[in-house]
Amino acid sequence: MKPHPDRRTLLKLAGAGAVAAALPRLAIAQSKDELTIAYNVNLPSWDPTTGPSAVNPTIQGLYQSVFDQFILQKPDLSFAPGLLTEWGWSDDRKQIHMTVRDGVTWHDGSPFTAEDIAWSLERAGKAETGNPIQFVWAKIGNIKADGNRVTADVLEFEPTLFKWMSFLTGYVLPKAYYEKVGPEGFEKAPIGTGPYMVEKFEQNAFMRLKANPNYWGGKPAFENVTIKFVTDAASRVAEIESGNSQVTLEIPYEEYDRLIAKEGLAGSCETVSDIGMIFFNDIDVMLDANVRHAAVMSVDKKLLVDRLLRGYGLPIDTLETPEYEAYDPSIKVEYNPEKAKELLAASGYSTDKPVKFTIQTTKGFKPKDYEMIQAIVGMWRKVGIEATIEVYEIAKHFELRAADKLAPAAFYNWGNAVGDPTTSTGFAMYGPSPHSVWDSQDVIDAINPLWGEADEAKRIAGWKAVSKLVADNAYVLPLLQYAQPIVHAKGVNVVQHKSGALLPALMTPA
Repeated sequence: MKPHPDRRTLLKLAGAGAVAAALPRLAIAQSKDELTIAYNVNLPSWDPTTGPSAVNPTIQGLYQSVFDQFILQKPDLSFAPGLLTEWGWSDDRKQIHMTVRDGVTWHDGSPFTAEDIAWSLERAGKAETGNPIQFVWAKIGNIKADGNRVTADVLEFEPTLFKWMSFLTGYVLPKAYYEKVGPEGFEKAPIGTGPYMVEKFEQNAFMRLKANPNYWGGKPAFENVTIKFVTDAASRVAEIESGNSQVTLEIPYEEYDRLIAKEGLAGSCETVSDIGMIFFNDIDVMLDANVRHAAVMSVDKKLLVDRLLRGYGLPIDTLETPEYEAYDPSIKVEYNPEKAKELLAASGYSTDKPVKFTIQTTKGFKPKDYEMIQAIVGMWRKVGIEATIEVYEIAKHFELRAADKLAPAAFYNWGNAVGDPTTSTGFAMYGPSPHSVWDSQDVIDAINPLWGEADEAKRIAGWKAVSKLVADNAYVLPLLQYAQPIVHAKGVNVVQHKSGALLPALMTPA
């Protein structure tokens, strides 16, 4: 195997949401052709294939509104034809073949062709383009387009290659247009083949989208969609309650329960593919196995879900959820604060002489993220762990993680919409990957043979063994599988996507 690469103002509008909350709800007239969504994250870049934002699961719903992926993923996470209508391997697994959809146009009216597929795949595999999953795309080469068919040689077998075509960075960009305008021109005026076209974009404020009348999947129901970037959860609540937005997501669960009981509002809160976890970095006190084990076994995950998250969510003990392919229910991590005290005592720590470290977390990015870390810090304090909380934005997390500069403990929500173990346990725990900060050789050695394992049963069994190794050594602290709260006006039908992507193209007037 080739080694993985080394690590290398809606603010005003959001503030206005608090004022708007005092106004009568639905005070602002809304056309049936208009939809406004209060979103929980900013869009830092319009290129869905490069930079840290490309691997932020929460942004994918924004990207998927404008760009199409090679392969479509339905709301239940099953795969379906997208810009590719057929795909597969040769019998000897030395070549891949793809059939490209006919009759598709880019937002500027120019025809979409197999050349766009070939160019997008080739570009993704070049290190200089900055694709954070380049080490996956680089495993194919000699990519050729002939009519509506694209072929490529397999330079190194990658069992998840086609899954990636519907996942992070798996987007098709316009070859001729991109080469004409360049990266800067594309940022100013992005085009895709997706259900919506970009009409206006204000960094850190909003994007306004217009329905693509020629979309191959059918014109979406709402003609105009405004997505406000409202990173503060309280402001998102104000947006939906005032009627300034018709849809929002990722609000505190108690607010979700309160809002869906109000006249004119409805919602859904189902488990999605995201998990909440705490990275351990192999620095400072985290090199002490007793500290790690104590930190893991002193956290009452069920209590967090039942009390803090009002029962929404599912406690987990590995980085796999029941829907993931390598989920192993036999791997259990006990909740035992008394044993945690004993382990800490063996390393010279106690409640009078606690072990100290920093834990980083987002605040308001996911429901109760900061409050959950506060509760965990309280649980730790009872056994002899004193953790100082440092708040950061999600973009800062990606920056620090890629540079291997996270604190000894760092909260994160990990998205794995394709449910494969390589894209959960693999990337999160493989030290040489820019997506991991745990570098112990035992994990690296256990994972290395699995990247290119062609025997699927053996591959999945190997990943289950890695999960057990990680759990037995407390190399990470898995917390829960998230349930995603979505609140919307009753005049809007919303289809919840299991990936967590909030897609306006799936919304229709009620």
